[in-house]
Amino acid sequence: MRVIGGIYRGRRLKSPPSLRARPTSDRLRETLFNVLAPRIEGVRFLDLCAGSGAVGIEALSRGAAFATFVDRSRRMCALIETNLDLCGVPEDETEVFMSEAAEFLRRAVANGYRCWDVIFFDPPYADDYLPVLNLLGEHESLLCADGVIIVEHHHKKSLPDAVGTLRRWRLLRQGDAALSFYQRD
Repeated sequence: MRVIGGIYRGRRLKSPPSLRARPTSDRLRETLFNVLAPRIEGVRFLDLCAGSGAVGIEALSRGAAFATFVDRSRRMCALIETNLDLCGVPEDETEVFMSEAAEFLRRAVANGYRCWDVIFFDPPYADDYLPVLNLLGEHESLLCADGVIIVEHHHKKSLPDAVGTLRRWRLLRQGDAALSFYQRD
């Protein structure tokens, strides 16, 4: 894995040690950031189920001001920290949390955490996506005005067109993966 564009372009990232983790491919990341290009500069980016942190690091490389990484695995959080160090990302531009995605979002709402402009959610394909999507749809404080939520999922997994105040406005398929883009009504 490598950083595809921006200031950290070409930097090699360490991959997860297990085949159970499924990193977002370079090709799919490139497609994602081609769509996000007009809206990535200066944003707060949330990488939920971050794995290696490649997506959040790509966002920082392309101009995001701050990235929050969340993963339930202690090993993945350590890998994210290693990859941030390999790229030389300043510590004041990132934070890493070891937590389940839904629990992290509940705590963010309870603690009045500042909203994110872009939320990328990439859980294991076998997981149930709806608890996290429902939280994001119910709590407007999590997503900034004009923000976007992107969910990576298996192309055969059907996600709803609407969840609470969120509406899907785009669906991209690439190989076995798909990206669903959501915004507020």
